Amino acid sequence: MYSGIITEVGTVLERNSILSVRAPRTAGELHPGGSVSVNGACLSAVDVDGDVFTADVSVETARRSTLGEIVEGVQVNLELPLIVGDSIDGHLVQGHVDAVGKVTRVDEEGAGARVWIRPPKRFLDGIIAKSSVAVDGVSLTVAELLTDRFSVALIPVTQRDTALGRLLVGDRVNLEADLFVKTAGELHLNAKTAARRSLAALPWAGELHGATGVQRCIEQLVAGEAIVIYDPAREAEADIVYAGSRFRPESMTFLRTTACGHTTVPCDQSRLDRLEIPALAGAGDRHGTAYHLPVDLAAGTGTGVSAHDRAATIRRLARPEALPEDFLRPGHVFPLAGRHGGLRERRGHTEAALALCEAGELATVAVICEVMGGDGHMLSGAAVERFALRWALPMISIDELAAWL
Repeated sequence: MYSGIITEVGTVLERNSILSVRAPRTAGELHPGGSVSVNGACLSAVDVDGDVFTADVSVETARRSTLGEIVEGVQVNLELPLIVGDSIDGHLVQGHVDAVGKVTRVDEEGAGARVWIRPPKRFLDGIIAKSSVAVDGVSLTVAELLTDRFSVALIPVTQRDTALGRLLVGDRVNLEADLFVKTAGELHLNAKTAARRSLAALPWAGELHGATGVQRCIEQLVAGEAIVIYDPAREAEADIVYAGSRFRPESMTFLRTTACGHTTVPCDQSRLDRLEIPALAGAGDRHGTAYHLPVDLAAGTGTGVSAHDRAATIRRLARPEALPEDFLRPGHVFPLAGRHGGLRERRGHTEAALALCEAGELATVAVICEVMGGDGHMLSGAAVERFALRWALPMISIDELAAWL
């Protein structure tokens, strides 16, 4: 049993059938047959020679952890097991790797950093926000939990005293869920439900303001999640917004079953021109929305109506290599053209969604859908924020976006 508090960072000297690590402090307290956590995986030492210890890595351990990928010169997190009377400054860690995750984003955050990790779904279902998690053996707190990833915050001392300070996008890390959450059965399920409900109380759910609020919305779109853009002054309506390049079938299902408005796809005008998707005839609606001919993905085998078909069409629209012949006309995905001047020219949901995508360095294709209430009227006023809180979505006004983008 370990605490997740790293006592030393060692250097791998040899990795073939065995693992040799130079670590003076650890080797000085280790004996053959003793246990040691190496990047969160519990191993048994087979030899100790001066400041170097050697351990066997079984085929099973190599397959279920990153230890099978380690090469000479890599630095690894080390911890010796707890003994009776030791202080548990982190949390109880077994040294049994539950899953391997992939680092998808590393952001500077003050003097520290925020690291986003995408694990297998089975692991994601077993953790809750604000609970503990071991990442390469380091005891951390789950800061945020999204549909397909979670984040942890690294303080400067963690960056300095562990190998996590060297993490890069694309790196793979060993993960172990909190022991109590993992083994508590029904308590785990209740805690997970309560944690998801508590997201409404977090500072990034509900209405946001300022540059920090805009950045939070951008990060949410980059992560493939939704935000709410509210237009209290002009339309008095709210739209759920996704980035088109990150759009998934389950997102379309959410829009159709929960938002219940008309789903459209804002695109930059040059993209629509290149793909030969023309504007629809007529003066348009009361707010100058630039409707274009609806399309379906030509490569699809369905009718184009399903959430999977429409999501595939939208993602293709966002691809830079897309061609006019990739689409059937007419279809079931409704493009809208954004104004060349963006929010400076028109303060609409179309332009706001495209401005956020551009700020996030994403393809300028978005998905928007108005939010309708159960009475058939569009949500407005306080009901919009209640909706955002209910679904743990960041919410921001078009005027706020125009002031910062």
